[in-house]
Amino acid sequence: MPNLFTTSFLTGLLALLLAMPALAQEPVSHHHHSPISPTDSARTDHDHNHQINDDKTPNLASSYLLGLSSGTSLNPASWPMPMVMNRLGNWNLMWMGQAFLVSTQQTGPRGGDKVYSSNWGMLAATRNVGRGSLMLRGMVSLDPLTVSGKRYPLLFQTGETAYGKPLVDGQHPHELMMELSVHYARPIGDKGLVNFYYAPVGDAALGPVAFPHRASAIDLPQSALGHHWQDSTHIANNVLTAGLSIHKFRIEASAFRGREPDENRWNIDTGAMDSWSGRLTFQPNRNWLAQVSTGRLRRPESHHLDDVVRTTASVHHTRLMSNGGDWSTSLIWARNYKTIGRYPTQAVLAEAVLPLSRKNLLTSRFEWSQRDELFEYDHDLAHEIFVKTGKRAFTVSAYTLGYTRELGSLQSIQTAVGFNVTVYTMAGALKPFYGDHPVGLNLFLRFRLKGRG
Repeated sequence: MPNLFTTSFLTGLLALLLAMPALAQEPVSHHHHSPISPTDSARTDHDHNHQINDDKTPNLASSYLLGLSSGTSLNPASWPMPMVMNRLGNWNLMWMGQAFLVSTQQTGPRGGDKVYSSNWGMLAATRNVGRGSLMLRGMVSLDPLTVSGKRYPLLFQTGETAYGKPLVDGQHPHELMMELSVHYARPIGDKGLVNFYYAPVGDAALGPVAFPHRASAIDLPQSALGHHWQDSTHIANNVLTAGLSIHKFRIEASAFRGREPDENRWNIDTGAMDSWSGRLTFQPNRNWLAQVSTGRLRRPESHHLDDVVRTTASVHHTRLMSNGGDWSTSLIWARNYKTIGRYPTQAVLAEAVLPLSRKNLLTSRFEWSQRDELFEYDHDLAHEIFVKTGKRAFTVSAYTLGYTRELGSLQSIQTAVGFNVTVYTMAGALKPFYGDHPVGLNLFLRFRLKGRG
C-alpha cells in the first residue's frame, strides 16, 4: 500500500507539472503539430524564409527541429504530435510529456506483480538564427522515484543491472535526465538541410524512434522486449551527430559513449566518445518513413566484455483517419553481434495503434526475439543449460493486445484508462523455468500533455 500511495502521488505531481506550461500563459498554438520533415523541406519554396518578417515566427529550420522526436529521430510527418507551444521573447517553446500509472500482474514461476509509474516530460526551445535555427532541449523522467527496486516486472526482458546483478525478467527505469542537448539546423540550396547535434546525454543516430516516443507505441506503457536491440541508445552520453538532408533522404553519423547508463539514475555519466553509428532515413511522403542504421558500441553492458555491433531496419506509417484519430504502425528488425562471444541474436517487432473512434483505441504488439541473457544471474545454471542444449539463445514470442479509452481533458492534460494482455510462447528448454503459457496483464491510467485541437 505505501508503494501504491507513493507512486500515485508522484504520478499526480508529474501530471500537475506537465500542466504548468499550459496554465502559465496563453499558448501560441493549441493544435496538433505536423512536423516538418526533409521531404517537406524539399517541397518548400526557396523563398519561404524570405516571407518571414520577424524573429518570432519559426523559420523552416526551426519547424524541422520542432518536428523531431528524441535526439534526431523521426516519426512520420503526418503524425499529429501531442504538444503545447508557448513563446518567450524570440524563443518558441514546445512542451511534451506523458505519465502512466500502471498495475502489472504476471503468471508463471518467474512472473511478478507491481504498481509503478513510467513517465517523461520534455521542453524544447528554438529561435531563428538567420536562415538557420538553434534548439535547446531537455527531457526528464521521475522513473527513479516511481519505479521502486530499480525495475518493473517484464517477463523475458534483459539488459543493464540492479544492485550489481544483471536484470532478468524486469525493465530498468529511465534516467532522471533523459536528454540535454543543443541542436543547430540550416537549409542549404533549394532542397537541402544540414544539422549538428551535441548532447551530454541524448540520442545517438542508431535505430528507430525509441518506444516511449514512437507513434505506434505511445499507448503501450511497457518497454518492448527488443529494446536493447532496437532503440536503447536513445539515452547515451557524450553524443555528437551530424546530418545532411537532401530531398527525401537524410544521412547521419554519430560518435558517442557506448556504455549503457549505470545504476545511479540521478547523474549524467561521463566518458570518451568510443562508439559510432550511421543512419539513413527515407521519407517518400508524409505518411511513410523508413530507416536503416548500424553502429559499434564499446562494451555497452557493464557485466560483459563484448563490444556489440548493432544493425537495425524499420518502416513506419501513420494515416489520419476520418474519425479524428491517427492509425500508426511500425515494423522493426534489429541484430546484435557480440564480438567476444562471436554470435548474433535478432529481434523483430510489429506494433500498431488503431483508433476505432475518436475516444477508443486498439493497441497491439508482436515480438519475436532470441534471448541470450535469461540466466545471467546464475552462471552455473547458464552453463548447464548450454551443455544440455548447445544453444546460447532461445526464441521467445510475445503477443500483446490492448484497449485505451480517452476520458477527457483538464486544461492541456488529456487522461485515459486502458489495459493490455500479453501471451508468451517460447522454446521448450525455457518452459521448466517460465511455465507452459505465461501471461502478463497491465492496467493503467495515462496522463498526456496535449494541445486542445
